[in-house]
Amino acid sequence: MSTTPSSLDEFVLPESWREVLAGETAKPYFAELAGFVAAERAEGQVFPPSGEVFSALSSTPYGQVKVLLLGQDPYHGEGQAHGMCFSVKRGVKVPPSLRNIYKELGTDVGVTAPDHGNLQAWADQGVLLLNAVLTVRAHEANSHKDKGWETFTDAVIRAVGEQPDPVVFVLWGAYAKKKLRLIDTSRHIVVQGGHPSPLSVKHFIGTRPFSQIDKALADLGRTPIDWSLPE
Repeated sequence: MSTTPSSLDEFVLPESWREVLAGETAKPYFAELAGFVAAERAEGQVFPPSGEVFSALSSTPYGQVKVLLLGQDPYHGEGQAHGMCFSVKRGVKVPPSLRNIYKELGTDVGVTAPDHGNLQAWADQGVLLLNAVLTVRAHEANSHKDKGWETFTDAVIRAVGEQPDPVVFVLWGAYAKKKLRLIDTSRHIVVQGGHPSPLSVKHFIGTRPFSQIDKALADLGRTPIDWSLPE
């Protein structure tokens, strides 16, 4: 059975992003990337499931992005990735990086961590939870890096920067900080810090990123985020 129709279906962007990224999706590399992901799915398990790859874009429409939080690679464990960085579906054990985010959320802005890891409530308020790479082979971290995703998500970052309203870009860790070159810092505010993973958490804990983001939004004349997450 041919994988081409499903690969094309899977790579149709959410409507609000189609026009702004039309130049990008028309480039040859994007069709090659779709073919690569389709072939990977034909051979084995790929996360997130088909239909959830662009969840971040569908959850936070273009023109409504207030904050862009950049992750790197989707979770590669069973049932974890659902297309938004750091987030997992309800019923899935909260991963270590997100547990550290929750700890900082509590000390920084007094938000009690929920018993789940679904960050949809942030996305609904304009927090674009974007990974740099949007798919991964099951149980193989970074297995889809350098296949074209980074070119595409760099274009997403640039497109967000071209919105009429200024945005807060959140770059945690050395990998994310490399994307600073894509951001017009004369228009937008950048909040930087360590990555919340257990390997680098000492550079994250105590940096108070959530109050920094809210102050930045207030400085830009935009409404702060309600960081609480419903049970």
